Amino acid sequence: MTTKLESHIAELGLVKTSDPENEKPVYRRESFGDISTFEDLDTKVGEALRNCRQDKNLSRAELATLVGLSEQVYGRYERNSSKMHVSRLIHLSEVLGVSPLTMLFSAAPHLWGATEKEADTRFRMMKLLEDLPFDTMSSIVTLLETVAVLQNKTTKTEQ
Repeated sequence: MTTKLESHIAELGLVKTSDPENEKPVYRRESFGDISTFEDLDTKVGEALRNCRQDKNLSRAELATLVGLSEQVYGRYERNSSKMHVSRLIHLSEVLGVSPLTMLFSAAPHLWGATEKEADTRFRMMKLLEDLPFDTMSSIVTLLETVAVLQNKTTKTEQ
């Protein structure tokens, strides 16, 4: 393994693990103390999909019709008996009117923060931003960019 690759692994805090579907080792980030299997991730995405569908008061048959699938094929995604492609996740998000981040967060919250509290706070902030009018969101982005610049200046001064 190259020094560059070792540095990348260390920088991201990746852990060498295995995947039953792959004979080679894989590197993953821990999710608040453990490493979810790929099957666990798929199951959590399926559960989030079902929750989003139920929140919209749609039956499996109704949602399947909207995405051009049979109810049986669609149901496999919710039950994790079929792998979902990213393009299908995007399409389902369009039809359900939800961000794909909603479904991804449920499976991998550790991608949003080092702790559960940090991840939850970042996710709540993203959800709030999604619902804001453009002008308000644009102002908040400008504010956050200003705060980031000031924070970088403070960090450089302290060094």
